[in-house]
Amino acid sequence: MRLDSFLKASRLVPRRTVAQHMCEAGAVLVNGLPAKSSRLVRPGDTLTLHLRHRRLVARVLAVPETKTVKAPTTLYERLSEEILAEDPLTPVEDVP
Repeated sequence: MRLDSFLKASRLVPRRTVAQHMCEAGAVLVNGLPAKSSRLVRPGDTLTLHLRHRRLVARVLAVPETKTVKAPTTLYERLSEEILAEDPLTPVEDVP
């Protein structure tokens, strides 16, 4: 299953287009590397999501066969969730 479809099916993000924009912005890492939305997700992959002021790390346990899932929490295991002081993807301007 594609990464953007998995993020939507697992309800880690609300919409597939949001997942696509996050991938384009570099806010989604798969096994520590930036990933495109078309990358295939496999069980055992580690996902790192930068969501506003928090970082979520999850391990993929299963990949659904359909786009809709009744129990999305069975698809992944949360490894860590960290609250960040500021958004890591916001560019820092040089202030004289």
